[in-house]
Amino acid sequence: MTPAHNSSIGRDALEATHTATRPHMRSIAAGLGGNLIEWYDFLTYSIFSIYFAKSFFPSDKPTVQLMNTAAIAAVGYVARPLGSWLVGLWADKHGRKSALTRSVAAMCVGSLMIALTPGYSAIGVFAPIILIVARLLQGLSMGGEYGTSATYLSEIAPAHRRGFYLGFLQVSVVSGQLVALALMLVLQHAMSSAQIDAWGWRIPFFVGGALALFAWYMRRNVVESDAFRASQQEVAPPISTQLLAHWRRIALAIGITVGGTVAFYTYTVYMQKYLVNTVGLSKETSALASTSALLIYMFLQPLFGYASDVFGRRPVLICFGLSTTLFSVPLFNALSVTHNPWVAFTLAFAGLVMLSGFTSVHMLAKAEMFPVRIRALAVGLPYALTTAILGGTTEFVALRLKAIGHEHYFYWYVSVWAAISLIVYVKMPETHGNRLWTKQPSTKAAESVNQ
Repeated sequence: MTPAHNSSIGRDALEATHTATRPHMRSIAAGLGGNLIEWYDFLTYSIFSIYFAKSFFPSDKPTVQLMNTAAIAAVGYVARPLGSWLVGLWADKHGRKSALTRSVAAMCVGSLMIALTPGYSAIGVFAPIILIVARLLQGLSMGGEYGTSATYLSEIAPAHRRGFYLGFLQVSVVSGQLVALALMLVLQHAMSSAQIDAWGWRIPFFVGGALALFAWYMRRNVVESDAFRASQQEVAPPISTQLLAHWRRIALAIGITVGGTVAFYTYTVYMQKYLVNTVGLSKETSALASTSALLIYMFLQPLFGYASDVFGRRPVLICFGLSTTLFSVPLFNALSVTHNPWVAFTLAFAGLVMLSGFTSVHMLAKAEMFPVRIRALAVGLPYALTTAILGGTTEFVALRLKAIGHEHYFYWYVSVWAAISLIVYVKMPETHGNRLWTKQPSTKAAESVNQ
């Protein structure tokens, strides 16, 4: 029996032990809780932009104000690839725990800057400039957070239930958005619209800064991934060399992501504004409908993740790609002509059901394609690049097309990007069953990606 074979047996035995004794619930809670808080902070900007837009951009046209705030929201997405590179590189060199702690600290600073910045009437052009800097910090943080969190959780989850456990990663994403929406509902009932416009919108950013500080404390006490510690005992080429060697898989990861990214920011973040500006619902009714739909959608994530454990990642992704390609245009056409809140809620939730096939499993499918030594960077960077180009501009594209009188083009925009990813899902190899503790994924299908 060769030494290499003995080494492989040792790794498999170690992973089997890991499956029996991991995950540590405290570490999982800290990872998911920190991710929840980071997404709350990052998405609070878009959710509350309806209220603070006029504070930073004086104008008599609400759509123009929203376009300006959406443009700065895009700045945060542009910063995400750099954040993914910096945090992911740190995670692959120095550990997942250290990287996650630093990312949440940057988010804390960015949120407090937004909370404390005076409006345009007080400091003029410096107000939007500071807003840009704060959004850049948030983008750097979020760019490294999601990929590193997915990597960490995939490495500590039981191998036969990775899909189920990674489904809770998306639960934490949705929970962050729900907390922000719930706080909006509380403020809408506790304060007048004039009070929220004047100063009440700052409260969510103060809350976000405090929660991020708490997440920083939690993450200081988590355990490091056993997979990362084991990888430090192996001799491997430099990270840059390994990334170049896996460029086909990185391109594949981008293809997996493009359709889902546009759909995610359409059906979660932009949907609330669509219900107000196009459907004609009040801000309060729109927020309630969006919150209710997201609350139910959240519980679908572990179920879709479990389905990927049973049937594979690829079939679940194909379900998303096919349904979103075929039904996005009819869904938005139906929404645009209804004024019934219940019908609007049902249609919005239908979009979220389709989206679940992507959000529950896409990060895991990508984590299973890469070796430990480059996993955080290789998983996070393609996602951050895609969200910078497509996710961060989705809302701006939708508002711009509405402003020029061609809003229906946006419905096709969502459908076309989903169709592109559908082609990738049909052609991609199945990743379910790949070991995450070996230098390379173990299945022949995964190896075919590099051929």
